[in-house]
Amino acid sequence: MPRAPAPLYACLLGLCALVPSLPGLNICTSGSATSCEECLLIHPKCAWCFKEDFGSLHSVTSRCDLKANLARNGCGGEFESPASSTQVLRSLPLSSKGSSPTSSDVIQLRPQKIALNLRPGDKTTFQLQVRQVEDYPVDLYYLMDLSLSMKDDLDNIRNLGTKLAEEMRKLTSNFRLGFGSFVDKNISPFSYTAPRYQTNPCIGYKLFPNCVPSFGFRHLLPLTDRVDSFNEEVRKQRVSRNRDAPEGGFDAVLQAAVCKSIRSKVEVSVWDQPEDLNLFFTATCQDGVSYPGQRKCEGLKIGDTASFEVSVEARSCPSRPTEHMFTLRPVGFRDSLEVGVTYSCQCGCSARLESDSTRCSGNGTYMCGLCECNPGHLGTRCECQESERQTGYQNLCREAEGKPLCSGRGECSCNQCSCFESEFGKIYGSFCQCDNFSCARNRGILCSGHGECHCGECKCHAGYIGDNCNCSTDISTCLAKDGQMCSGRGHCVCGQCQCTEPGAFGETCEKCPTCPDACSTKRDCIECLLLHSGVPAENQTCHSLCKDEVVTWVDTIVKDDQEAVLCFYKTAKDCVMMFTYAELASGKSSLTVLREPECGTAPDATTILLAVVGSILLIGIALLAIWKLLVTIHDRREFAKFQSERSRARYEMASNPLYRKPISTHTVDFTFNKFNKSYNGTVD
Repeated sequence: MPRAPAPLYACLLGLCALVPSLPGLNICTSGSATSCEECLLIHPKCAWCFKEDFGSLHSVTSRCDLKANLARNGCGGEFESPASSTQVLRSLPLSSKGSSPTSSDVIQLRPQKIALNLRPGDKTTFQLQVRQVEDYPVDLYYLMDLSLSMKDDLDNIRNLGTKLAEEMRKLTSNFRLGFGSFVDKNISPFSYTAPRYQTNPCIGYKLFPNCVPSFGFRHLLPLTDRVDSFNEEVRKQRVSRNRDAPEGGFDAVLQAAVCKSIRSKVEVSVWDQPEDLNLFFTATCQDGVSYPGQRKCEGLKIGDTASFEVSVEARSCPSRPTEHMFTLRPVGFRDSLEVGVTYSCQCGCSARLESDSTRCSGNGTYMCGLCECNPGHLGTRCECQESERQTGYQNLCREAEGKPLCSGRGECSCNQCSCFESEFGKIYGSFCQCDNFSCARNRGILCSGHGECHCGECKCHAGYIGDNCNCSTDISTCLAKDGQMCSGRGHCVCGQCQCTEPGAFGETCEKCPTCPDACSTKRDCIECLLLHSGVPAENQTCHSLCKDEVVTWVDTIVKDDQEAVLCFYKTAKDCVMMFTYAELASGKSSLTVLREPECGTAPDATTILLAVVGSILLIGIALLAIWKLLVTIHDRREFAKFQSERSRARYEMASNPLYRKPISTHTVDFTFNKFNKSYNGTVD
C-alpha cells in the first residue's frame, strides 16, 4: 500500500492527540484512513478491522474506528490495534556495598538494558533506580598551592600519598589519588609581569632567588591507585612567586572539578536521543514526593536510592523499518541504561496479502479486509469491469444532473451508491441524500429532543409542534396555583407563560409586586402560617403555599425598602394583619410579617349609653343657651330702636299729633287781562 510522507503522519498525530474523543467527533473515522497503517497513525486508540464481511452492502462502514465501535458493528476480535510495550532485558539488583577492587561488579543503576516497542502517540513507561553504594571507590584529588610561601609545606607532603592511602583504606577498599597545583593568574596585579620576571619571578629575592614561572592551574596527575606515582609527582614540583597575598585557589578548585566529579546529587542525562522521541521524567527523591518534569534528586547520602519514572513516546514512524538506541546515565556514574527502540508501524494483516484473490473476484489483491483492484476493474470486490460507458453509468448515482455522485456522501460502486458512515448519525437514500442528523436544533439538541429527524425534517412526537419540535401543546405548565392561566397576567405559548401585565414575571406570572392584586396572592401563605404557628415545614399545605417565600417575623412593620409593597387585610376576628412584600434577586419573595394581627378592645355598653345621653343633654343645653342669647340680642335691638324714634319726636306732649285743620288753602295760577293789564291773584 502507498504510504503518506512521515511529516504528514507527524502532523496528523499532533492534531489527533489534542482531540481524541470530543463529543460528536470520532477522530478515527474522520481521518479517512484507507489502509491499516494509516489508521494506526491517526490516534493510539484507533483500531483497524480486517474481517472480510465487515459492514453493510449498502453503506460504507469505516474499518478504522474505536475498538468499542468495531465490536458493536460486528468486527469481533478481528482487528489490529498494537500498543506500546516495554521489555526488560537485563536488571541486576542494586549493590549495597562497593567492595569490588575494580568497581566493575558494583551495580548502582537498575535496570541495565531494556527494549521498547512504540506505536506513535502511545506512551510506555519504565522505572529507573539509582543508588550510590557504601564502600564505593573514593577518588581524592590533592590540589597544592605552589606559591613561594608554601615552600616549607611542599617539603612536608612529599610522602603524603603513602599516609593518605593508609588512612583511606580504612574507609574504602578502592582508593585513587590525583594531583594538581596552582599559583595565581599570570597577569598584573596578581603576578610579576615585567620581562625580567618571565622566566624567574624570584630574581632579586635574596632568600630564594630561583623559582619556576607563575601559572594559574596545572593538572599534573590523573586519578590513579598507584601511590608511588603520586609521591614521585609531588617530588618533582617547585614553587613559584606571585605579588598579592591571596592566590588563585578558587580558580584552581573549579578547574579540578572538571577533572574529578563530586557527587552530592543524582541527575539522569540522555545520550543519543532519537529526534522522533519524546521523553518525560518524574523524579521521586528521599522525601517520597513525585516531581513531574524533574530528572534529578539533591541532598542524597551514601546508600540513598533515587527513583525515576521515564515515559517514552514516538511522534511518528521512521521512513523505513529501523531500530534506534539511546542511553540513560546518571551524571558522574559509570553505570548506564541501554534502551533499544523499535516501531510498531506495520499491521500484521499486511503480511498476509493474497494476489488475484477469489475474495476479490480474481481481479485484485486482498489485504486486511480490502480489495485493491487490478486495472480495468472496480467495486468493493472488484466485481465490475470498467468500460467506456462508465461515465454514463455513474450518472445513475446522481440525484439530478450536475449534482455530485451520491450527494458527495457515498461511493458509486457498480452504478449504486454505498453511503458513508458518519459519527453524527446515519446517511441513507438511493443517492445518500438523506440523513438523521441534519434537522433543526434547539439549544444544540436535535429536534429539541421531542422528535425524530427524517431526511432533513423533524417529525415531532405527540404533544409538540414547530420546525424543531420545541413548542409544547400542553397548557398544564401554565396553570398557576389558583388555577388561572398564567395567573391572569399573560398568555400560554408553547407551554410557557408570556406575561403581558407590566411588572409580572415568574413561571406562571405569579410574581408582580406592582400589580393591584399583589397583596392578595400572598394572603393564603400568611394565613396558613398564622394558623400553624409560622413554621411552613411542619405543614404540607403551608410548605406548598410558601415554597417561594422568605418569611421574616417582626413586632413592628418598618417600611425601609422603597421597592417593598405594604399590604394589609382584615381577618375573621376584625383584626388588621400587615406585611410587606418584595421580590428578591434569587427569584423568591421576601415577606416581612407582623407576629400578631393588630386588634382593638370591645367598648363598654353603659359607657356608650351615658356618653350618648350626656352628648344629647349637652347639645340641648347648648341649643337653649344659643336661643336665649339670640332672643336677648333681638329684644335689645328693638328697645334701642324705640328709644331712637322717641328722641326724634317734634311735638309737645299736650298737642294731638293726629289733629288736622278744617281749612285748606290752594293756589291757582291764571292771567286776567283788563285794560291791557295782567293780574296774578289768589282766590280764597
